[in-house]
Amino acid sequence: MKGLKVGIIGAGRSGMAAARFLRRLGARVLLSERGRIHGPLPKGIDVETGKHSSRLLDSDLIIRSPGIPGHLPILKKITRRGIPVWSELELASRYARFKELIAITGTNGKTTATTLVGEFFKTTKNPTFVVGNIGTPLSDVALRTTAKSNVVVEVSSYQLENIRTFHPTVSCILNITPDHLEHHGTMKAYASAKARIFENQTPEDVCVLNADDASCRRLATHCRAKLFWFSRRQKLKSGIYLDGNDVVIRWNKINSRWPLRSNLPGPHNVENILASVAMAVAGGVTFKGIRRVLSTFKGVEHRLEWVRTLRGARYINDSKATNVDSTRVALASFPGPLIIIMGGEGKGSPYAPLRSLIKSRVKRILLIGEDAPQIEKELRGAAPMERLGTLTKAVLRASQVAERDDVVLLSPACASFDQYRNYEERGREFKALVRKLA
Repeated sequence: MKGLKVGIIGAGRSGMAAARFLRRLGARVLLSERGRIHGPLPKGIDVETGKHSSRLLDSDLIIRSPGIPGHLPILKKITRRGIPVWSELELASRYARFKELIAITGTNGKTTATTLVGEFFKTTKNPTFVVGNIGTPLSDVALRTTAKSNVVVEVSSYQLENIRTFHPTVSCILNITPDHLEHHGTMKAYASAKARIFENQTPEDVCVLNADDASCRRLATHCRAKLFWFSRRQKLKSGIYLDGNDVVIRWNKINSRWPLRSNLPGPHNVENILASVAMAVAGGVTFKGIRRVLSTFKGVEHRLEWVRTLRGARYINDSKATNVDSTRVALASFPGPLIIIMGGEGKGSPYAPLRSLIKSRVKRILLIGEDAPQIEKELRGAAPMERLGTLTKAVLRASQVAERDDVVLLSPACASFDQYRNYEERGREFKALVRKLA
């Protein structure tokens, strides 16, 4: 990279990490951002804001940040010029060293599974890095890794769009349901982006797939890696599955059975656990270490996170539910009665699939954000609804109507960018508001 001219499109978390990393490698960096840049800039880089100019066409390499749409005129010009376009993931993975590189994607459950897998690998003697879409870009740790490192990386479809050589030793697709259709256009394109996680794997590698997911079953026909199936609903001849309350593993000469003891709520978390155990087993983690972690693991922030019980009503932060299917999973985790706070920046997926669960479990819907009118239109009649506009008003209203044994659930089914920088900021505000309630 020394002396190469590298253009970075987008100055979000991964774009800034790529800029820092490239400067360390001696590249000449142009960071291009159409909006404002938040946070301190790395020293020694060139910056343009308010536009993506033709200066990018002088680059030897382009780093495209996640979520930057492919239809941008500058990207089309870059493609016509034949300039290579990589993701930050592709860039950093070329410099990372590892014993095991575990890559995890899927529509829902990525952060929980990535965190849990990271905890499993921390029980080994080797240093473990938990990075990627979960918060810390791979670029920030790539040069600290060694041949003994375990690198566990959460990967989004956006990041996978611009890989070339990215090659995990163990990959996993947890599930595929409608999400990011405003970016990918179709479910086929979205699934194809996810499938790139195993694109460079060989028969020496392992791919963990959900046997209960139709899209995963279709994608498996294109995978050259050794398959490790997981299932919550069916007994498998080969793989890992739940039998009653027992985890059963029959894979690669392993035949094991033991009772599942976990603190994670909801059937979706059973799937996360099975997939995570499969990845750990494929990477050589002992059953003793796996079971010890499972007995103490409490989950991740902003995903079905208990905040407070007030006058007998539980308040649950599920701000990470940024798509409809995540909210479906949250609704299925509680029998009711529920008061749910929904809304934000929609992603183009229909809300109607939530109707039956809302009818059976929800006593009131409190709407916030720009997609509130669309949610109201599609779910009219499923439960009483109120438009509150802001999270502050919604939490206050929820406290006024909540009764003993109710669950007040923030599960927006939408992205947060209409009112917040990210779902974490939205979740933190929800928790602060709940804790201030008298």
